[in-house]
Amino acid sequence: MDRIRVMLADDNLNILKVLSDYLGRKPDVEVVAAVSDGVEIPDAVRQYAPEILVMDIIMPRRDGFMTLEALNGMDPSLRPKVIVLTGLARDDFIMRAIQLGASYYMVKPFDMNLLYERIVEIAREQLQSASVSQPAEGREESVDEQITNLFLTLGIPAHIKGYQYLREAVRMVMENHDVINRITKELYPGIARKFDTTASKVERAMRHAIEVAWTRGRLDAVNQMYGYRVFAREDKPTNGEFIALVSDKLTVKKTA
Repeated sequence: MDRIRVMLADDNLNILKVLSDYLGRKPDVEVVAAVSDGVEIPDAVRQYAPEILVMDIIMPRRDGFMTLEALNGMDPSLRPKVIVLTGLARDDFIMRAIQLGASYYMVKPFDMNLLYERIVEIAREQLQSASVSQPAEGREESVDEQITNLFLTLGIPAHIKGYQYLREAVRMVMENHDVINRITKELYPGIARKFDTTASKVERAMRHAIEVAWTRGRLDAVNQMYGYRVFAREDKPTNGEFIALVSDKLTVKKTA
């Protein structure tokens, strides 16, 4: 894969410099532009053609939401994937950013390496999507993007192990629904082999991730996203119930 073209947008010049210096040292990343004014973003996107835009929400003259709306009006071949990097952690802001097309939402202070991992992950998904022969304007969210958006809205932190294990579990069940009936004999061990760990650690990490989601209380945001009640605070699911429910919802959305 060629170097990933990344553009940065933040009104804090110190953050721009830190991000530029850090990402500029990565051999697979090229920082093509850095701007500090929201009004400049669309023109800079057209000029530098970034694949990934890392952007704050609060910026002078045009905020991140207005920028996402402007990007949605651009030719799909020019529109970059957007990672929102901001100090605003409100659920309604997260929901709005996702609904406007953001691929990921990170809250400051943030882990630099995690940001880099998300950039690489999103670029890889974009490359895989581009290899599918369908019109760009007709492309729907990939399964990975849908899982990411759902987990992000729920409040499951991307840096904890349970996040990755649950993502892999949902993928496995979407590919073969019967595997959910063999969760201890096949699903946990299969994930453990992929991540070089043990089945018991996979199970515990998943349970922890689900507990974090229920503690953060963002269930209403997910229910709003789907338009009806998906999760209830009083009914915290088991690992298997959570995986099956998420898989079913995404499968229905995929075939709708």
